[in-house]
Order: sequence, then C-alpha cells, then structure tokens
Amino acid sequence: PFSPHESAIAGDVRDALADAPLDVELSASIPDDLSADDQVLPGVQNVIAVASGKGGVGKSTMAVNIAAGLSELGARVGLFDADVYGPNVPRMVSAEERPQTDGETIVPPEKFGVKLMSMDFLTGEDDPVIWRGPMVHKIITQLVEDVEWGELDYLVMDLPPGTGDTQLTILQTLPLTGAVIVTTPQEVALDDAVKGLRMFGKHDTNVLGVAENMAGFRCPDCGGFHEIFGSGGGKALATEHELPFLGGVPLDPAVRTAIDDGDPVVTVDGETADAFKLIVENVANNAGIVRRRGTSEKR
Repeated sequence: PFSPHESAIAGDVRDALADAPLDVELSASIPDDLSADDQVLPGVQNVIAVASGKGGVGKSTMAVNIAAGLSELGARVGLFDADVYGPNVPRMVSAEERPQTDGETIVPPEKFGVKLMSMDFLTGEDDPVIWRGPMVHKIITQLVEDVEWGELDYLVMDLPPGTGDTQLTILQTLPLTGAVIVTTPQEVALDDAVKGLRMFGKHDTNVLGVAENMAGFRCPDCGGFHEIFGSGGGKALATEHELPFLGGVPLDPAVRTAIDDGDPVVTVDGETADAFKLIVENVANNAGIVRRRGTSEKR
C-alpha cells in the first residue's frame, strides 16, 4: 500500500490510455484465498521491524520517522515501541495522551496520524524495567494481542538493540513482512549490524534493506561536509549481503531539535527530511515486492 513505485506505474498506465475511449479504473488486492492465515494481527497488512545490532545508532528515530512518513503518504499506521527496557517513542512524538482501556482491550492514542503503544505508557516516570525473559515474552504478547490496532496498512515495530528475548518473541509470534536494519558508517556499528542480519536470516525473515544514520555532517557555519563516522559503511554492508540500500540520513542538529520538540523530521521540509522520505518510500516499495513475491509463491 502507498508504494511510490506502484503509484508511478498506475500513473504511467493512465497516461498511456489517456487518448483511448476508455474509462481507466485500476485496483490491486490479494485474493482472500491467498491472504495470510495468521490471526495474530488480522487487521494489519504489513508488520515492519526496525532493528539494530547496537544501541546509539538512531534506531528509534528511524522507526518514528518511517511510521510518520508512511502516514504522510496516506497509509494507516501503528507504531509499537517494543524496546521494553528503554522506551523513547512517546517522548519523540510528545505523546501526552495515555492509552484507554475497558479492562479487556487497550485503545492506543494517536499522534501524527499514527497509533502508538509503548511500555513507557505503562510504567511510572523514570521507573526502570527489570524483567527476565519470560516476563518480556508475556508483556510483548499481551500488548500485541490486547491492543485495538484496528485496520492498518503498516505496523512499525521499534525493537530494542541486539538479539535478545524481545526480538526472539516477535520473530516467533508475529507475521513480519520484513525488517529494516539501522546502522552508522563506522566499523563497530557495522559488525553488530551483521549479527542482526543473521538473526533475521535464521528465522527466514525478509530484510527490506539497510538504512544508514549519521552519514556525514554539513557544518551550518562553514558549509563544509565532514564524514565524522566514516563514509559508505551502510551501503557497503548492503552490497556485501546483496540487500537494498534504503538511504542515508546526515548528522543534523535539526534531528535533535525535532526530537526535543516532538516533531518527526520527515513531516517538515529540508535536506534531512528528504533523506528520511526517501527511506520511507524505499521501505514501502520493498514491502510491496515482498508481498507480491509471497502471493506469487502461493499461486
């Protein structure tokens, strides 16, 4: 849904038939008998996991902007902050409204057209989450099944860094369309990103591509471009593992300002916003490829 490539194809078809005496009506859907049988999230078309091998690479920032960017394209979107030990998403979007519940189901609040759920809503301010694996598994499962996500085109999941209990729970219980791997250009981040790639590979989960954060810094004073963390690491990683490179986002003070203000960068104008928008479009395009490929295999 809302794949720019698919929209462009539809536009080309309409242009090609513009002079023909025809009423052009285009649609695309997966036949009911070919739809997924999984009932864990029956109303969600695509589940996108945003992951990283290590912390501090801007994974949550990427997840927030992907979700907000998909919503900007017109999609129905949910954002699940599954980083139970360090939930940051509510702060990043200034989500002051809390979920509502009737005792059985949880109704998530919305911000920027995105339905939100996070452990941060359920714990006291500054309270640490000190849980063992089984408790993490239980709360993740409950938050997925008990939240009224409704009909969504995309559910974006912000995973914790690394390859631990939360990732394993999600891989074993949710019908993932694919994953986005977030890294920075330097070798220490790339080494850990490979571990994340292998985790998804072992669970037969598609990787939609690699997104590079902090890909250079343009000085607002001198105008010079400085590759503080090196260059080309994310693209090289994608090439080495035969994966799409989704795009790179520069190290920009505007990102920090946007986080402080609770406004995703992708919702405004500027070079960095355009970089996020390109990543969003590539995620939508590649999710569409995965869905079409799966449908063809079922046929």
